[in-house]
Amino acid sequence: CCICTLSLTNKSTLIYILATMASPSIKFASSLYLLIAFAFFLQTAFGVDPLFHFCSSSENFTANGPYETNLNKLIGYLDYQAPPTGFGKGALGQRPNKAYGLALCRGDVSSSDCKTCIVDASGEIRKRCPYNKAAIIWYDNCLLKYTNTEFFGQIDNKNKFYMWNVRVVTEPVSFNQRTKELLTQLAEKAYVTPKLYAVGEMELGKSNKLYGLTQCTRDLSSVDCKNCCDGKEGGRVVSGSCNFRYEIYPFVNA
Repeated sequence: CCICTLSLTNKSTLIYILATMASPSIKFASSLYLLIAFAFFLQTAFGVDPLFHFCSSSENFTANGPYETNLNKLIGYLDYQAPPTGFGKGALGQRPNKAYGLALCRGDVSSSDCKTCIVDASGEIRKRCPYNKAAIIWYDNCLLKYTNTEFFGQIDNKNKFYMWNVRVVTEPVSFNQRTKELLTQLAEKAYVTPKLYAVGEMELGKSNKLYGLTQCTRDLSSVDCKNCCDGKEGGRVVSGSCNFRYEIYPFVNA
C-alpha cells in the first residue's frame, strides 16, 4: 500500500550533493547557481512528506462504485470544513456504502496552511491506499482519517506510531518525572480549551527547558490525553485520536 517518496533528509542531501558537484571557481559559478536552483525546484516539487500512514487490509471498494463516490464527496467536504477551525468531521451516504471521515490540524497552524495540509493529505492517501475503505495519514501539520464504520467518540488504539530522539538524557528518571508532569498538565489544559490543544514549557535544570504539546480530536476527553513517551530527549506519540510531543527545543509557531 506504500509508494516510495524522497524524505526531507534526502532532499537536503540532494541539495548538498548538487552544490558540491560544482567547482568553487568563478568559471563554474553559473553552473553552481543553476544546480542549486534545480535542487530547490525539486524540493518544492516533492512537497512535504507525510510522517506515516496506514491502509486497512480488511475491506476494499470497487472503483467508481457508490462508496468511492461518497468518499470523494466527504473528502471534499473536509477540505472545506476543517481549515477555518482546524477540525472537521462528517459522514456521507447510506450503509453499507457510508463513509465517515475526520480531519485535524495542529492547533498553531494557520487556516491557509491547514487547508494546504489537508488537501495534500487527501491526495496522497488516495494514492497510497487507492481502494481501501479505511485509511489514515499524518503530516506534521495535520491528519486525515476515513473509514466505512462510525468511529466518532472512540479512542483509536489501532492506528498509532512513535517518533523519538535517539539521544538518551543523562538523568532519565528525573526527565521522565518532568515529562509526565508537563504532559499531564497539558492534557488537563487541552481538555478545557475549544481546540483540545495545549502547549507549554517547564524548567529542566538550570539552563534547559522542556517543551510539550498535547492535542486530541475534539470528541475525546482528557483521560485519553495522557503521557505516552519514555525518557528520550525528544519524542512523539501520534495516533488517530491523540498527539503528544515533547522536545528540549521550541517546535510550535509563536
